[in-house]
Amino acid sequence: MFSKSKINEPGPKADSTTPASGADKGAPAAPSKPAMPGGSEFKASAPKAKPPASVLSSDLHVTGNLRTTGDIQIEGTIEGDIRAHLLTVGEGATVKGEVIADDVVVNGRVVGRVRGLKVRLTSTARVEGDIIHKTIAIESGAHFEGSVQRQDDPLNSGAKGSAASAAAAAAAPKDPAS
Repeated sequence: MFSKSKINEPGPKADSTTPASGADKGAPAAPSKPAMPGGSEFKASAPKAKPPASVLSSDLHVTGNLRTTGDIQIEGTIEGDIRAHLLTVGEGATVKGEVIADDVVVNGRVVGRVRGLKVRLTSTARVEGDIIHKTIAIESGAHFEGSVQRQDDPLNSGAKGSAASAAAAAAAPKDPAS
């Protein structure tokens, strides 16, 4: 479990070691450093800090889709689909379109489908559309019109499945007798 440090052990010191080849016995051996390809040295660095959420201010009106692997906080109006890691819809915000995120927190208004691993509707939320989730929390006072469906993978299964089933239905031959 624990190992003894080799710093204080008897034996040859680091600065008095001789090279194994015996080429220059009087010169101390150069300290060894891990080498990287191309001859550069490896330098440990601290892990990168997670960037703050992108905030779309209350006076901003966006028409179009938004897509990021990061976090978004909406305070304005968005007309289009949004895909993010964490999506927070502010109290005065309105989103008209499909919302897809790992975590979705709705404090404002969403008109459209909500897909998320974790979906939370706070007491000020107003949602008109279906919610597909892995886990959901709806606070008292939230307004919600639509259906709720639990799926193990709500981010991927519906989008691909519905497109595939729609394509299959369109390609199926129509029966003129019916």
